[in-house]
Amino acid sequence: MLRVAVPNKGSLSDPATEMLREAGYRQRRDHRELVLADPEHDTEFFFLRPRDIATYVGSGQLDVGITGRDLLLDGDSEAEEILALGFGGSTFRYAAVPGTATAVTAFAGRRIATSYPGLVRRDLAAQGVEAEVIELDGAVETAVRLGVADVIADVVSTGTTLRQAGLEVVGEPILRSEAVLVRCAGAPATPQVEQLVRRLNGVIIARRYAMIDYDVRVEQVDNACAITPGIESPTVSPLHDPEWVAVRAMVLRRDTNRIMDELWELGARGILVTDILACRL
Repeated sequence: MLRVAVPNKGSLSDPATEMLREAGYRQRRDHRELVLADPEHDTEFFFLRPRDIATYVGSGQLDVGITGRDLLLDGDSEAEEILALGFGGSTFRYAAVPGTATAVTAFAGRRIATSYPGLVRRDLAAQGVEAEVIELDGAVETAVRLGVADVIADVVSTGTTLRQAGLEVVGEPILRSEAVLVRCAGAPATPQVEQLVRRLNGVIIARRYAMIDYDVRVEQVDNACAITPGIESPTVSPLHDPEWVAVRAMVLRRDTNRIMDELWELGARGILVTDILACRL
């Protein structure tokens, strides 16, 4: 039986749960369920605290799990990343009072507050900087104002919260994180794990791409296919009118409006864009 750890966020619409559901696996209907069996796939799902997932997987108690790259690297587990899942993105950075530091090397001998002490210690060691790391549980933006630390290391999105706390970003990002699928380092691949990876990868690709269909005059087929080359090659089918053909191709979802504009200018008509629910490439 495949045992999978899933973040317990207390919501039935959590991104990890949604992705597993889109991949065809049974998911819980009550957020109070902590263990869910999926007999069809001989799989059990364990809903755990996100920070604990790498520990359970790294110890071999569970086969795979979904957690954040930041949480994986912050701990000392034997788990390793095997697939980036494309959601839950964040950037982890240092911040200090403006004018007090322009580079990480200036942190030597100072106090750095963070909720990710392992991650910060590794980064400081890699840069040859010796500093005191102070572990806090939760928001750390006020640590400098309250005199607990000289610098903070935290997740930064727009930087608005930092500015409100009188801080500014210093240096390059420590880490760019997102949700990842992990397993015990060196664990042999199993058919069930490989199937899970294929299915999740299929969901990732389906979310990135859309299917576009359109009609175009025969003399413009090559130009149209240059706009929509597809994955390997677009599908071109004859129509009842011999002067026109139908074309179908996968395109990046973020580019669909630009592509539709270019096809229209080329003379294509009947342009339709549809979602892809799942795929294998």
